[in-house]
Amino acid sequence: MARRALAPYRVPTSALLPFFAIAFGLAWSSLAVLIYFSDTVARLFGEVSASNPLFILAVYSPAIAAVSLVLRYAGRAGLTGFLSRLLLWRCSWGWAAFVVFTIPAIYYAGAFVKGATIEAPFPSPGAAIAAMGFMLVLGPMEEFGWRGLALPLLQRKMAPIWAGLLLGIIWGAWHLPAFFLSGTPQSAWGISPFIIGSIAVSVILTPLFNASGGSILLAALFHFQLNNPLWPDAQPYDTIFFVLAAAIVVWVNRDAMFDRNSGHTAVIATRAET
Repeated sequence: MARRALAPYRVPTSALLPFFAIAFGLAWSSLAVLIYFSDTVARLFGEVSASNPLFILAVYSPAIAAVSLVLRYAGRAGLTGFLSRLLLWRCSWGWAAFVVFTIPAIYYAGAFVKGATIEAPFPSPGAAIAAMGFMLVLGPMEEFGWRGLALPLLQRKMAPIWAGLLLGIIWGAWHLPAFFLSGTPQSAWGISPFIIGSIAVSVILTPLFNASGGSILLAALFHFQLNNPLWPDAQPYDTIFFVLAAAIVVWVNRDAMFDRNSGHTAVIATRAET
């Protein structure tokens, strides 16, 4: 009984600072090399793209930080408990519909407002599947850190609404070097709409995360839908719809969002949680 009571808090709240330090330090230093030594990197690894090893290292930095800190504070047994949150998949039909249908609808609505021509993004089904498979193991890996570690720790100190807002600001800022790196989608986008969109998405993800008992899996699938290569580029207009969606989500979940005791705070799942 004592073990189960202690397990969710084996990773202390103070781990937030080293988490952010590792996530930012590793990502920003990797992207700095890509920005300032692009010719050398291109000779070694090819042109800068999402498949460049340094770019992948930057994207994986939140996950690397989270896994390192869980091992530091809780050992291999703790890491098993942390990764077991990938087995949490239950959510309401409403949330399932949001992830499957509402996210692509937001992108298509934004593209419509933008006046973008909607065309098939890939020449064949095989190319589409390959691109989706690559994106499935790229951006969603961030969620091991952002929602896997950072959000539970933040919710120990503040209500979910404030934790989601703060994490959204940090999450958006973490992406900033990508705006100065040619070959990335962000290089063609505006910084302000992206940051605002990151905050809105973080707020939306927070009640889904809490309703699922702290699922890393659902957060990763949500993130995949944000990066799904099948959806059109709707920047900056998709931000408008994400902000509207965030406002609706907060209103529907207002009691839990403003209740400091309603947020999921366990980093390492107990048997009862899995």
